[in-house]
Amino acid sequence: MAVMTRPLLNRRLAEFGTTIFAEMSALAARTGSINLGQGFPDTDGPEEIREAAVRALRDGLGNQYPPGPGVPELRRAVADHQREWYGLTYDPDAEVLVTAGATEAIAAALLALVEPGDEVIALEPYYDSYAACVAMAGGTRVPVTLRPHEGAYVLDLDELRAAVTDRTRLILLNTPHNPTGTVLTRAELTAVAELAIERDLLVVTDEVYEHLVFDDAEHVPLASLPGMRERTVTIGSAGKTFSFTGWKVGWITASPELTAAVRSAKQFLTYVSSGPFQYAIAEALRLPAAYFDGLRADLRAKRDLLSEGLAQAGFEVYRPAGTYFVTTDIRPLGADDGFAFCRSLPERAGVVAIPNAVFYDHREAGAPFVRFAFCKKTEVLEEAVNRLKRLA
Repeated sequence: MAVMTRPLLNRRLAEFGTTIFAEMSALAARTGSINLGQGFPDTDGPEEIREAAVRALRDGLGNQYPPGPGVPELRRAVADHQREWYGLTYDPDAEVLVTAGATEAIAAALLALVEPGDEVIALEPYYDSYAACVAMAGGTRVPVTLRPHEGAYVLDLDELRAAVTDRTRLILLNTPHNPTGTVLTRAELTAVAELAIERDLLVVTDEVYEHLVFDDAEHVPLASLPGMRERTVTIGSAGKTFSFTGWKVGWITASPELTAAVRSAKQFLTYVSSGPFQYAIAEALRLPAAYFDGLRADLRAKRDLLSEGLAQAGFEVYRPAGTYFVTTDIRPLGADDGFAFCRSLPERAGVVAIPNAVFYDHREAGAPFVRFAFCKKTEVLEEAVNRLKRLA
């Protein structure tokens, strides 16, 4: 029998093994630990939206292939949402595309817009699919590191500018930012916009946490800034806003030309998905402002509960301005290896977290940082805090 000498896995994906989320979730199950690693809620979203999905199923809406760009009801709801919240006007027929969650939107955008050899700038630490999608597109990722400063993570605009070369095709931006919880300010985004225009760059902006901003933070869509609508692909998602992560309903909004380009790639990925759920999310996007206010208030309280508990346990805490993750520094606990710390934490305290180093090209920059999710029931977070006190 002949022996295969060539590796089976495409070399572009060779550096990507099983995700850390799978490893840590399995560790949580094996040890009976509280899983504050993977970012999914432990309760479902609004009951009326779940019932809308049931109604769609029973009425035969979306049970067969929905239209390739997404059902018209959802595309109109997305366009209305962008107009009502941000003053951005999009044609639901030509400038909105429904995807299988934000993950597919990222993949389709990069596969459509990046040629082999193009450079893609991403803020690190970054969501792990960014690196894999850049690799699949044949691009070269160029990380620009957010660094902790005075209790928050900040973007060095000079470093960003220096990262742009003649080979740079686009900037992949994420705000509110996972995993650090940073929300880029209007001034920072204005500087990004000016750079993109000056160097003729596209920007793909992941805004799935748009409604999860706290205190005085403000979410500013990059596409709303002068000169950016025609060069920005904005990615949104229902999972984080409505707590139905398993439905995998996402979307992009962009100019007709950019939308057509992304659709060209997307049609050969899932083609279509989540038919009945699209009708339900169309209703979700039309929920009153009180829903979004309540979501923020609930998560802000949970952020404070977990942040204070982590501080009492001895972590240095970077209280997030957005998302539902809090990043901590483990060095005050006498540790500096996030992987080892997270793998031992279930036995030591019965809690699972994620080492931030997995989100970095520069692993040493993320080595002492660990991420916890607070999108859980209050009683679960209270129990986690009590367990983490063992570390102190």
